[in-house]
Amino acid sequence: MADCPLIAGCPFFNDRMKNMPAMAGIYKRNYCQGDNSRCARYMIFKARGREHVPSDLFPNQFERAERILQE
Repeated sequence: MADCPLIAGCPFFNDRMKNMPAMAGIYKRNYCQGDNSRCARYMIFKARGREHVPSDLFPNQFERAERILQE
């Protein structure tokens, strides 16, 4: 599977993780490269659009993403 189409402009990685390259690399391998459907940020993007993705949402915060999608 290809990389997430949002990876280049993802504010989570380009803003929040820019000072933590090792941690960012782990998140990218797990959530952005390959099966990006497991990414909480991508889940909200696909369902509601980029403007509804909270800037502080981590890719592994599935429960929070589900609550947002239920609102």
